[in-house]
Amino acid sequence: MGVGKLNKKNQMLSRVAESIFWMARYMERTNRMLRMLHTKYISSQDEVTDFSWSSVLQTYSDKPEEEFRAIERNSPKVLEHLVIDRENINSVINNITRARENARSIQDHITKEVWQCLNEYYHLIREPQIQFNIRAGDPVTSLDALIRHGMLYNGTVDITMARGEAFNFLNIGRFLSRAIITIDLLLIKLREYNYELEKNTEDPGWRFLLYSLSGYELYLKTNRGTLHSDLVIKHVLYNTDFPHSLLYSMTRITRYIERLKTDSMPENYSRLEFHTGRCYNNIKYSSIFNNADSLKQFLQQTRNDLFDIALLLNKFYFGNT
Repeated sequence: MGVGKLNKKNQMLSRVAESIFWMARYMERTNRMLRMLHTKYISSQDEVTDFSWSSVLQTYSDKPEEEFRAIERNSPKVLEHLVIDRENINSVINNITRARENARSIQDHITKEVWQCLNEYYHLIREPQIQFNIRAGDPVTSLDALIRHGMLYNGTVDITMARGEAFNFLNIGRFLSRAIITIDLLLIKLREYNYELEKNTEDPGWRFLLYSLSGYELYLKTNRGTLHSDLVIKHVLYNTDFPHSLLYSMTRITRYIERLKTDSMPENYSRLEFHTGRCYNNIKYSSIFNNADSLKQFLQQTRNDLFDIALLLNKFYFGNT
């Protein structure tokens, strides 16, 4: 039974819980990266003369700065590096590969449909035509195909997985990654504006952040078509009707962690519950809008808090010290 961190005879093995958690984290990261890259590539076609991928590369490349500076204005090279470069540990293909490896080791604890869908995703991104389009052809076609398969994966998970312990760990992993990525994409946008919000309050570029998070249509309906930095940031951080807002993800993390209580050792669950509750309250009761320095500090602290939650799961539920 792993290291005995969960106290029921019929508990999930800590190894299995960890694999499901990481499968979900890698897949959420994959799906969000693909949508962000699709959006950034489209926006690069609107700004042909002075478009840089620098902020994205700072977040998703493992290259030293002097190396990624050499490709930051070359969209095909950037997409190749971030989508199909095996040497980039953060690339989409590596995320899908690691998700598949985790899924393969726990096939008895996920549905046949989830395994088949993830396995097909792995083979899709390795198809020669997909890789050619990313490198030198029509990257939008390949990105669209990958995004659609990611949506198929999410739907398959939601309609086939039993609502038991595996589903709890899967969703904790999913929403932890989603919250972190929402923070990362907002930080990327702030870096692009050099943290000068007052000079970019009505810049049309804010819509690309919303596109990346699949939140543009809801934003327009909520705010009657007005594009303003304060409203965009409020939407991305606090709108609980928006599935990719920070508060929405944190609410789901809290919900699925609460479901671990029955099968947890009290002292371990208490530590996890405390850190989760503190992070949730710090988000819910914050009021950060147009002060870029405060917003940056808040986002970085929240990101650290989310990683602390992952570390507590790693220690108390997955048996890693």
